[in-house]
This record gives sequence, C-alpha cells and structure tokens, in this order.
Amino acid sequence: MKRAHFFHWSAAFAALVAAGCATTALEAPLATVPAKLQPAGETISHVVPAKGVQIYECRAKAGAAGQAEWAFVAPEAELFDRRGVRIGKHYGGPHWEALDGSKVVAAVRERADAPAADAIPWLLLGARPVGPAGEFSKVTSIQRVNTVGGIAPRDGCGSATLGRQARVAYTADYYFFSR
Repeated sequence: MKRAHFFHWSAAFAALVAAGCATTALEAPLATVPAKLQPAGETISHVVPAKGVQIYECRAKAGAAGQAEWAFVAPEAELFDRRGVRIGKHYGGPHWEALDGSKVVAAVRERADAPAADAIPWLLLGARPVGPAGEFSKVTSIQRVNTVGGIAPRDGCGSATLGRQARVAYTADYYFFSR
C-alpha cells in the first residue's frame, strides 16, 4: 500500500511539473521581427492573435491578354487576446475592430518574407482610428507576424474561372503599437 501511495504522489508531482513547464502559443514570447518592420518611437500595447481566411479572386491579369491570376481581396478573421478570448474582428480596408466598436484602418509601410515559404508576408502597417474611442483607438502601428498559411492558391485560376473566390485559412499575430 505504501508503494502504491508513493507512485500515486510521484505521478501527480510529475504531472504538475510538466504542466508548469508547458506553454501555449498564446503565452509564447514575442517573435523576433526584422528591423525594417519596427515602428519608431512607439511601444507595444496589444498582442492580438488572429484566425481566419485571406480571400482571393480569380481576375484577368493586367497587361497580359488571355491570362488570369489570383488577386487579394480582403482578410476575414477573428481577433483574440493572449488568453484566447475573442476581442474583435479583422476585415477589408484593412480594418481591426474591437468588440467595443473602436477600430483602426491601416496601410502597409514595409513588408518582409515570412520565415515559412507557404505563409503570407510579415508586415508593418501605419494605423489611424476610424471609429469611436476605445480599446483600439490609440493604435498607431501594427505588425503582422508569425503568419501561417494564407497565400494565394497556386492553380485553379483561368479564363473559365474568372470571378471565382478562394478562401485560404491563415493565422497570424498582430502586434499593436501606440505612441
């Protein structure tokens, strides 16, 4: 009986140690971001994981008669805090909107290839508020990092499929900065 008791406590202790050492993606340290994607004079205010799709449309290729290509249309994603609680959405514009109605629109300042070849690029975007005061209204820059997936399809776009959309799954972390 004592031996069984010892093994029970040993197993419990091992489980506690393993749990204490485990980290989730939401608790992981911040990514190492290329220097050209660093905003100047700003501090990080939010780490916002996102999960959704990048939407593409098959369109005629400009300047190439009879050819077609996948063109980016918009993102569509849910935004979370680092604990996994939904805090908003990301959509065309591009906009990031908090549940409190505050939102920003942004434009790309810089881009860098993602470390993974099958992932959308990492970005630095300049942001400005376009909604009421709230959670996101003081955001001045956004980094898109830790991207997985989201690149345009490699095939399936031609003259017979013009206008067809593709919704490609992606995840990313958005680092929000403010002055």
